[in-house]
Amino acid sequence: MHAVAVIAGRELRAYFATPVAYVFIAIFLALAGVFTFYLGGFYERGQADLQPFFSFHAWLYLFLVPAIAMRLWAEERKSGSIELLMTLPVTLWQAVLGKFLAAWAFTGVALVLTFPLWLTVNYLGDPDNGVILAAYVGSLLMAGAFLAIGSCISAANRNQVVAFIITVVICFVFLLSGFPLVLDFFSNAPQVVIDTVAGLSFLTHFAAISKGVIDLRDVVYFLLVIAAWLYATTIVLEMKKAD
Repeated sequence: MHAVAVIAGRELRAYFATPVAYVFIAIFLALAGVFTFYLGGFYERGQADLQPFFSFHAWLYLFLVPAIAMRLWAEERKSGSIELLMTLPVTLWQAVLGKFLAAWAFTGVALVLTFPLWLTVNYLGDPDNGVILAAYVGSLLMAGAFLAIGSCISAANRNQVVAFIITVVICFVFLLSGFPLVLDFFSNAPQVVIDTVAGLSFLTHFAAISKGVIDLRDVVYFLLVIAAWLYATTIVLEMKKAD
């Protein structure tokens, strides 16, 4: 794990070496505030909770997280630096995991910087802080799932814009897989297939956690999605070595 930690630390420092990181964080915090106070009616609801804040996280991540993930491997492949990375004394899975953990940690930093909202709701009322903490954990897990998908798509493309668009589309399908918009495509399929597709919805699993119910099945679901897409990333990179 030492090699993973070294790669993750190097990548995380690289994020903050450019203005892009600060622009992303500023946009994330600004949009989170707008959605919470204006679209979510934080004050108008008259309830001491952060439900209006977390209810929009999936849609924030839908566009902002792919913007982080699109550069994970597409930039490496386009610049040719991936060949240099592969000559280092690290295995492919260590490089994939290290870069993913750096991006996940960066997303976590942006999420932690929303703590003034937590302080605000505690100042205004007496919220259930256990529920809020659970929602933060669920949000971070969902962000990790988005990043893992983006990592795989980035590995398959040299063009970051193409990687961004494809990642958004796939994540959108995962978000709404439990809704008629997606299920209608499987209307003629066996019921077990429909139930399986419906169970893949990010929104369904995150909604349960955001209510303070940390079901092991929801946590395992997000961890399995992350593991599956990171494994797919290593397979894609192995296939693309000759490109």
